[in-house]
Amino acid sequence: MCSVPGFVQESGGDVRLAFPPSPAWVRPAREAVRTALTEVVPAKRDLIETAAPLTSELVTNAVVASLDSLRPVPVGLYAAWTSQGGLRVVVQDSAPGYPQVPPGVPPPEEEHGRGLLLITLHALDWGVCHHLPGPGKAVWFVL
Repeated sequence: MCSVPGFVQESGGDVRLAFPPSPAWVRPAREAVRTALTEVVPAKRDLIETAAPLTSELVTNAVVASLDSLRPVPVGLYAAWTSQGGLRVVVQDSAPGYPQVPPGVPPPEEEHGRGLLLITLHALDWGVCHHLPGPGKAVWFVL
């Protein structure tokens, strides 16, 4: 798995999913994170409500990248509480390339290009790392 600064995995309270690279999986992935993490630490609802849309953004990016690269390998999602009381979400895909934060803010009529801007604004930290010997990456954020 991807190395994330300050993360020490705790047992319990984590979400692990693998699903086909299909837009139909974006909402179930987001809701799985929201539901599972709320069950474990309901007092951290603010972090969970921030993590849910950011998870949607990463899952959407992974699905689009996978479909664009014609690599129908499952997308992976992992979310867990950190030992410091934060929340880490990691989404992995097998598509080549790295996501880029677009320069500036996209115009209002543009439908794409805000996901990584939202993550940059709301996450304490985020990054991208390779997780396979070939193409593919894991994109993560910490709240």
